Amino acid sequence: MTGRSLRVSRRQVDALITSLALPVMLLLIFVYFFGGAIQTDTKTYVTYVVPGVLLLCAGFGSSTTAIAVTDDLKGGIIDRFRSLDVGGAPILAGHVFASAARNLAATTLVFGVAFAIGFRPAATVAGWLAAIAVLLAFILALSWLSATVGLLARTSEAAGGFTFFVSFLPYPSSAFVPIDTMPGWLQTFAHNQPVTHVIESLRGLLLGQPVGSTPWLALVWCAGILAASVVASGVLFRKRTQ
Repeated sequence: MTGRSLRVSRRQVDALITSLALPVMLLLIFVYFFGGAIQTDTKTYVTYVVPGVLLLCAGFGSSTTAIAVTDDLKGGIIDRFRSLDVGGAPILAGHVFASAARNLAATTLVFGVAFAIGFRPAATVAGWLAAIAVLLAFILALSWLSATVGLLARTSEAAGGFTFFVSFLPYPSSAFVPIDTMPGWLQTFAHNQPVTHVIESLRGLLLGQPVGSTPWLALVWCAGILAASVVASGVLFRKRTQ
């Protein structure tokens, strides 16, 4: 199922190029258009903004998953799989793992460009492994949530609209500006939403800074989102395929 989803992605060349190029374009825009006007606690703005762009990358990639699941339901392929006694879990897992593979490719590209324009992490080997684990947990949780949205949506356009919501979440967080520069009423939400915990974990681990319990909080959020999405998708899959 994962191979099938990846082959479909490979044949949609325009969508694949967009999903790879858009995060890089956003990184360059933030660094060169806005970076000079934003003061952070890091030496250069590119060092501060990379974790936020990585999560934007995951958000854009997740929309492909939602659309692919909706298209499968509309195109009748799910009925063929069901006639072969293929359950919902492997079908959805194939979409999720393919989404993770696409996101990892885009993440690698973002890191490459970030290094080229001045990103200099100070992470140890353990820090890199921990950062990768947190990022991968977020990608898997978000991808399965997107698959659930794909089961809910009736059209590809509605499934694609999920991108707006997911892509908005990094903005009211510490992704692009320090939270203490936001209005007081917004700071409460920004401090306590899952994206902030993931970003602070990635930033601290990559820069070799103390992170305390933040990575564990990020992983708890990811585990909760993943568990809720798996349960909800199982229920929705049975209802949509009866």
